[in-house]
Amino acid sequence: MNRFVRSILCAVLMGTTGAALAQAKRPMTFEDLMAMKRVADPQISSGGKWVLFSVTDVSLTANTKINRLWVVPIGGGKERDLGLPAGASNGRFSPDGKWVSFTGNDDTGSQIWLAAWDEASGTIHGVRRLTAVSTEADGAIWSPNSKRLLFVSSVYPDCSDKAVFTDEDACNKAKDDAAAKNPVKAQVWDHLLYRHWNAFTGEKRSHVLVVSVGDSSVVRDLTPKRFVGDAETPTFSLGGPLGYAWSPGSDEIAFVTNLDTVPAASTNNDVFTLLLDDAGAKPRKISTSPGSDDGPQYSPDGKWIAFRSQARAGFESDRFRLVLFDRLAGTLKELMPKLNTPPGGYFDGWIDEFVWNGDSTSLVFTSGVRGAEAIFSYDVFGFRRGGDPLFLRWSGEGEYGDLHLFIDRSATEQTTLVATRMSAEGPTELVTIPMGLLGHTALNEFMSPEFVQPVSLMEPKETRLTHINDGALDSVALQKMESFWFTGVENTKVQGFLVRPPNFDPSRKYPVKFLIHGGPQGAWGDAWSYRWNPELMAASGYVVVMVNPRGSTGYGQKFVDEVSGDWGGRAYIDLMNGLDAAEAKYPFIDKTRECALGASYGGFMANWILTHTNRFQCIVSHDGMYNPASAYGDTEELWFNEWEFRRPGDPNPGQPWRYAAGPAEDDPFRKWSPMLQIQNAKTPTLVIHSQKDYRLDVSEGFQLFTALQRLNVPSKMLYFPDEGHWVLKPQNAKLWNETVSDWCDRWTHSNAYASK
Repeated sequence: MNRFVRSILCAVLMGTTGAALAQAKRPMTFEDLMAMKRVADPQISSGGKWVLFSVTDVSLTANTKINRLWVVPIGGGKERDLGLPAGASNGRFSPDGKWVSFTGNDDTGSQIWLAAWDEASGTIHGVRRLTAVSTEADGAIWSPNSKRLLFVSSVYPDCSDKAVFTDEDACNKAKDDAAAKNPVKAQVWDHLLYRHWNAFTGEKRSHVLVVSVGDSSVVRDLTPKRFVGDAETPTFSLGGPLGYAWSPGSDEIAFVTNLDTVPAASTNNDVFTLLLDDAGAKPRKISTSPGSDDGPQYSPDGKWIAFRSQARAGFESDRFRLVLFDRLAGTLKELMPKLNTPPGGYFDGWIDEFVWNGDSTSLVFTSGVRGAEAIFSYDVFGFRRGGDPLFLRWSGEGEYGDLHLFIDRSATEQTTLVATRMSAEGPTELVTIPMGLLGHTALNEFMSPEFVQPVSLMEPKETRLTHINDGALDSVALQKMESFWFTGVENTKVQGFLVRPPNFDPSRKYPVKFLIHGGPQGAWGDAWSYRWNPELMAASGYVVVMVNPRGSTGYGQKFVDEVSGDWGGRAYIDLMNGLDAAEAKYPFIDKTRECALGASYGGFMANWILTHTNRFQCIVSHDGMYNPASAYGDTEELWFNEWEFRRPGDPNPGQPWRYAAGPAEDDPFRKWSPMLQIQNAKTPTLVIHSQKDYRLDVSEGFQLFTALQRLNVPSKMLYFPDEGHWVLKPQNAKLWNETVSDWCDRWTHSNAYASK
């Protein structure tokens, strides 16, 4: 048999085998989704041989999520459970290589624990508890000299000015014990932000503390009331950058807090520094922006502190820039990376996270770009490439995050990046990317006006480090997410995405689930989700269509800005144009069987669609705003509504009473109110809301459902008494999925309802 015949036969056999394997795979179920382990929080050992990371297991039957710490060799090999107690999290290697710290639980609650670390074998021994703080402890990070750990604890501010921590802790415990014994659970407030996201704030506030590794009794509250008043320190974060950091000399820290008098209406987080070993030292504010400053990181040489900064006060979705603080001169400068495409332009994306390179001359960061979260390297001072900062791109697909760098100083000075990576076709795993000498590899495209796809000039080799979910993914049929572009309002290019159902047949017509993202400053993209998973939405025989309308991130700040004050305007037209474009491009879409689904801002838009078009056969409105005027009064983060419902051109905060006497057209609260146009509603609607959602109070869902019932619009309400803005408990999530799926099937006449 000659080589040509052998190659043809091999290709035929491979194609046959591939088809058989594809046929053997089945559509993903909710149980499949919950069975997948959730990988996060990679940390590189100081010796550079191991990566420690977090793995969360979900049990539907027990209705639990349990975290464990695993390790994997950085050079490749089998990952394994480190053997720490179930529930261990926030694993961190000490810089001297001797210890692993982690958060664990016993009868004293959540505390910081230590285990001796063996770099050669990647094993631990001698587990012991370090802290015994009555208000519990979490979030520990090591000082560079490995002698101390910063951590956070929720304390009573009135106790925090005690001269020694034993007295502060005793005061905290006495207050906790008294509150537990008191049969009266009433609260008295004299300030706003008395509740936040899914809990009432109470009297406690987060503080930054420090503990000695050599003597666990040596604990100190670094942000007492005399420094920060009643403020949370660090400020609340939904998974953003860490709000505290060590200096390389282990003698100073940086932290983030908001000292404005009405934090409910302020985004003005600021970065402070504090010398630790000077008894008379007070915090020093180093940020100056009226917007939010966060995520401080000291450069390895100690000369600089980099942090993210927003320029505009009160706007939580302003562009996140990078700012450098010169520690010696006490001056600030914004980093403004130049682009090679278009030449001479400046980067207009968000800095989502960043990490210093070991030589303190360059940074690696992530930013959202057209449905992907890409990795970039930036030569901060322009030492390379002729004096101009060079902006480098590493990837244009999937979503990367949690960046960590390791420099092998034993021989080649090779820099290795460890990061998380996910896509629409699979959940998070760890990857490594050899970075070479940072600032020398040329992948230098970004967002051109023509929206051309990026072309890689030199593709760095990416290696999968973990394979936690390979077995679970092998049996399910997942489709690649497709991108399409269309013209939105004002002739602006807008991006959409489509996922086909498993076992797709191009000759068939398929019903549509049209998903609308929240934010509104968010984005769909090449990412995995355990809540709104497009693969699972498609698995029951649907085409899933998603559009990134005005307000979406990853397309420049102007695109983001164009939703504020215009909630039902450009974004609505972009969405409708996007669905029109998908229907025209993909002939297998059944335009007579479409359902629109959205949560948060997507829930608002579902309500807006409900009152402005009858093109859909059904609607799902999850935690959506229905009555903007009432939502202003029962939300907690007032800065959001005061910015988003500000009248265009008005420098004052958007407040319903300021516009009440004028015409409705000049009042964003009335202009963009689904409630005031609910009489137009005809589409069958499923309303979902949760009691502990304090961003969009449950009364928004109650009002919508009441109106639909009184208007005789087919409607149903799914109410969760024990959830917040997201449905997180496994069995609640199962009920959510079943209810939503059944509602879509019923009104699109699909699956069990196909013959009805």
